[in-house]
Amino acid sequence: MNSQRRLWLHAGALVWPATAGGALGVLGLTASRPAHAGAQLYEPLQASVRASLSRAISDQVVSFHAFDNDAEAKLWLADMSRRLERRMPDAQLRTEFLTTLHYEATRAGLDAQLVLGLIQVESAFRKYAVSSAGARGFMQVMPFWTGVIGGNSDHNLFHLRTNLRYGNVILRHYLDIEQGNLYRALGRYNGSLGKPEYPNLVVRAWINHWKFDPRAATQIASAAPSAAPGQSPASVRPR
Repeated sequence: MNSQRRLWLHAGALVWPATAGGALGVLGLTASRPAHAGAQLYEPLQASVRASLSRAISDQVVSFHAFDNDAEAKLWLADMSRRLERRMPDAQLRTEFLTTLHYEATRAGLDAQLVLGLIQVESAFRKYAVSSAGARGFMQVMPFWTGVIGGNSDHNLFHLRTNLRYGNVILRHYLDIEQGNLYRALGRYNGSLGKPEYPNLVVRAWINHWKFDPRAATQIASAAPSAAPGQSPASVRPR
């Protein structure tokens, strides 16, 4: 397993690294809770780090999707769309959201299903969610980031692709700072470093609701009635 993206396992349960009190936290795989938004905290960045993050959020032209092929794209999108339908009823919006999310997560070297779990906890998939601290959008990005790494731009954090681009780049940044320790990276993302509640909520949501099993997805897809004619995943441009 890649040491930069590992989770600690113990007796079949996810285990967080030792806490300040010295104990290991074993994660129970129970139902996730409603939105639990927090706020990233401003931390001074070295010039080289600031430049690297600025390049990462630059609005470059993206490919239609980040899958290896259209068949893989259709399978993943159909499975995730089925799970997301209750929270996001419009089929076209779901496809655009999932295609963009998968691209931006892949671009940042993140698991797209983990990011779905984070969004479920942070905003409950509400595009225009605003926390009491002022964090915005699906991934609850704090506005100070547009000045820190966005070049004092007028980036709209309620814009689908902008929000997902910033959120994924920020989470990747925190993972790099914490040398792959997901527990601490998620704590930084939520502004609750060292506290177990938020990381546990995100990983519960990830495992219970968004883990992707291609074989199970294929079985579900083959048993489902044919979908109505519509856009192929490869024809969707993130907006």
